[in-house]
Amino acid sequence: MQTEIMYQPSYSVCKVLMSKGESIRGEAGAMVSMDAAITIQTQATGGLFKSLSRSLLGGESFFQNTFTAEADGEILFAPSLPGDILVMQLSGQDLIVQSGSYLASSTSITVDSKWGGARSFFGGEGLFMLRCSGIGTLITSSFGAIHKVSLAAGRRYTIDTGHIVAFESHMPFSIRKVGSWKSTIFGGEGFVVDFTGPGDVYLQTRSPESFLGWIIPQIPRSSNN
Repeated sequence: MQTEIMYQPSYSVCKVLMSKGESIRGEAGAMVSMDAAITIQTQATGGLFKSLSRSLLGGESFFQNTFTAEADGEILFAPSLPGDILVMQLSGQDLIVQSGSYLASSTSITVDSKWGGARSFFGGEGLFMLRCSGIGTLITSSFGAIHKVSLAAGRRYTIDTGHIVAFESHMPFSIRKVGSWKSTIFGGEGFVVDFTGPGDVYLQTRSPESFLGWIIPQIPRSSNN
């Protein structure tokens, strides 16, 4: 299986070249196009309870699509929001992926829900995460570009919850509000996560919640005469 990311970083598309017999699992609605030689099977991956957990706690779709190449061919994946795509090769380590950033993965990768510690009460930014583990290809997406931060041992780094894409599972982290409750409610910063190295954290340069907070007031409202 080979991958190629095109049109970075604003409107990225991931092209996956598959050999006969290979399979890849994709989030519902992520497929853009594919060769006729590739078949699709929709199922509740991992069984009923694991799918419910991933859907209710992880924010992902209950059903996922498994694409199998009956002959050599290609398939294209894209996220719902405009932004970047990152392809990572897991070799047994666990990666925690923010809800909504999971796009596709090898069928050898296990995707399960993980409680991230808290849910922000303001702005709707939940820290419900997905634990991705195993050996194979993992494809994640973002709103905006993806920025990688490599933390040395002991270095503490603060990230707004709406900008988290993924991080290594062994990294300690804690969640807190920014400043006083007044700053949290009216200052627009909400909650942040403090990570401690060593390890890698992946950020998105735009926040979906911040974007919604800007665009919703611009929508004309109908008036009743």
